Amino acid sequence: MKNFFKAAIAATTALTAASAASAADSVNAAFFLEWATPNQIAKVDKAYDAAMGVDVNWTDFTTGVAMTEAMLSGDIDISYSQGLAPFVTAIQQGAPLKMVGIAVVYEANDCFVANGAGIDSSNASELEGKTVAVPLNTMADFSFRKQMAALDVDTSTMTIVDQAPADGAVSLADGSVAMACIFGGASAKAAGEVGSPIMSSQEKRDAGIGSFDVVSVTEKFATENPDLVRSFMEVTAESNAAWTASDEQIAKVAADAGMDVETTKNQMAGFIFPTPEEQMSDYFGDNGIAAAAAASLGVVFSDDSDGTAIATTIDGSFLK
Repeated sequence: MKNFFKAAIAATTALTAASAASAADSVNAAFFLEWATPNQIAKVDKAYDAAMGVDVNWTDFTTGVAMTEAMLSGDIDISYSQGLAPFVTAIQQGAPLKMVGIAVVYEANDCFVANGAGIDSSNASELEGKTVAVPLNTMADFSFRKQMAALDVDTSTMTIVDQAPADGAVSLADGSVAMACIFGGASAKAAGEVGSPIMSSQEKRDAGIGSFDVVSVTEKFATENPDLVRSFMEVTAESNAAWTASDEQIAKVAADAGMDVETTKNQMAGFIFPTPEEQMSDYFGDNGIAAAAAASLGVVFSDDSDGTAIATTIDGSFLK
């Protein structure tokens, strides 16, 4: 993957102004199936096309990494709801991408404590000195750090082993670790059979701990077509503001997301779509959640006084 990114980054840098994106006669956008969001109504109704004054061509992807690859090859201009982790991975490898918005906020990954350990959120400090499994540099790692900070647990006293979720679930079951932080349905189900989350869903929400996906664009597209990016974000915000979860809205989104109505309703019940104002105040800026989350996943910004290093990658200006 690293070699692909390096080659694609070089190719992206070599693109000329003759590209389709810079011609601004069409825009290519990426999205996920089975990931229901209000802006799919605007997608289906072609509200994006009308507001941006160009044809918006949507392509579905299975992973955020695949979105990155398509952006670097010049096939995609805007990725909607790209995972933070694959975005950060691309940035780490020098990919010329920007985060221009927060698409959706959802519940953070769980960290499961072994049943019988007698440890929960009320006495979480007993995890100090113990061995825990965490898939490092993932959103589960980010959730782990945030949960331990909220529970006043000193992670420096722990032995942290880097294990993929499936392996972490096995380690939790065989007693090798006291806690395992997990993502993925099957691994979470396996961990839940032998352990319990250290923090409940409500406790995580109360502590402001969550995961989020981003709206990302190529630097080239953002530089050459800022008005199109701004219009895309405006339509997205209008879609979110108009969302009431009515039966008609749910049905339309479900059809476009490739899911049944009940699954769509249950999925969206756990989603939060922050307003532009909330994104600006909470996520963007030097001390915002976006920069902190990126840093926790391995991105190191240079220590500059005007924040330009962060601004080149995490740019909220298109929300204004």
